[in-house]
Amino acid sequence: MKEILVKGQKREATGKKASKLMRKEGLVPCNLYGEKRNEKGLPEAFSFAVPFAELRKAVYTPHVYVVVLDIDGVEHKAIMKELQFHPTTEALLHADFYEVTETKPITVGIPVKLNGLAQGVREGGKLNLSIRKIDVTAPYKQIPEILEIDVNNLGLGKAIKVGELNFEGLELATPAQVVVCSVKETRASKAAAAAAE
Repeated sequence: MKEILVKGQKREATGKKASKLMRKEGLVPCNLYGEKRNEKGLPEAFSFAVPFAELRKAVYTPHVYVVVLDIDGVEHKAIMKELQFHPTTEALLHADFYEVTETKPITVGIPVKLNGLAQGVREGGKLNLSIRKIDVTAPYKQIPEILEIDVNNLGLGKAIKVGELNFEGLELATPAQVVVCSVKETRASKAAAAAAE
């Protein structure tokens, strides 16, 4: 996985009022969850703020990054877990990060890329991509930037499901019955089939 550097600073004041003031200054309130636990055994949040201009390079992109958070000169490697946007303006309000290590497996959605010309498309069908990302589980160093799927042998009216796929070193977390892509019949393919008969 690619890495991207984002600089921020620790925030002392938390709560709605403090967060509102931060946003006015162009900062996005963030939390980092890692190995640290509170007395109830729940993950403890480390609160910090990042300038929106810094964060946008990691948010508005089709790529999945490991975010290297430089908080007051101390680096933490993390992945974005949750983003909150304003319901009407769609401005970024809050971001949650999850700290990663080289050995601990993480689950993350990786973009799918279809390779080849499906047999069904050659017969006049239309290739349909049903999901753009597949959730995979592995230590972050083993996770690729994209998942490449060969569709050359995909026939007319056929589909590829998650359960039929296999990527070395990755455990697929998306349910096995989920359809990744399929070749749908079109009027042209039906006409060609009728002509062939």
